[in-house]
Amino acid sequence: MSLPFSFTEPIRTERLVIRPMTPGDVDDVHSYQSREDVCRYLLHGPRSRDEVAEWVQKCAVATELAKDQDWIQPAIELTMADGSRRVIGNLYLNIVSLESLGAEIGWTLHPDFFGKGYAAEGATALLDQAFGAIGLHRVRAELDPRNDASIALCLRLGMREEAHFVQDLRFKGEWADTGIYAILEDEWHARRS
Repeated sequence: MSLPFSFTEPIRTERLVIRPMTPGDVDDVHSYQSREDVCRYLLHGPRSRDEVAEWVQKCAVATELAKDQDWIQPAIELTMADGSRRVIGNLYLNIVSLESLGAEIGWTLHPDFFGKGYAAEGATALLDQAFGAIGLHRVRAELDPRNDASIALCLRLGMREEAHFVQDLRFKGEWADTGIYAILEDEWHARRS
């Protein structure tokens, strides 16, 4: 285990840079967090620009994983055809249990970039860190079972469905189900080798 872990250096993939948020990301993040379709399965509704600015500031300083409930929410940055860079989404990693070396992963992506493998590429990079540099044993994803795209991503990442809780969550004024998908460190390394 390599905790505490400071997420200060970007992770570079073939097409993406996974990096801490900065105040300059507010407009890009607002372009997707303000959308009803993006927030459909998230715990929050569409956010105003001021709410996004406050959230980005929290993410910008949340770079240390050292104890239970510590989290990071890095930006997913893509270089566009014209050479400019744009934040197209964000990832999430939360230490659920330091004692059990368990964490939760999540992702949000701008719909303009769906279907191109960006979420999988970013999540793969973050899972490589989780099971490599950080030294976690198990990573899970909690999601709304109606979110077919997130379920497909979990399966693409090699996660298995472990639970489907029925009406266990009060969600935007109604009862909702929760799905749990997870993968273990040795399973991840076997997939990646």
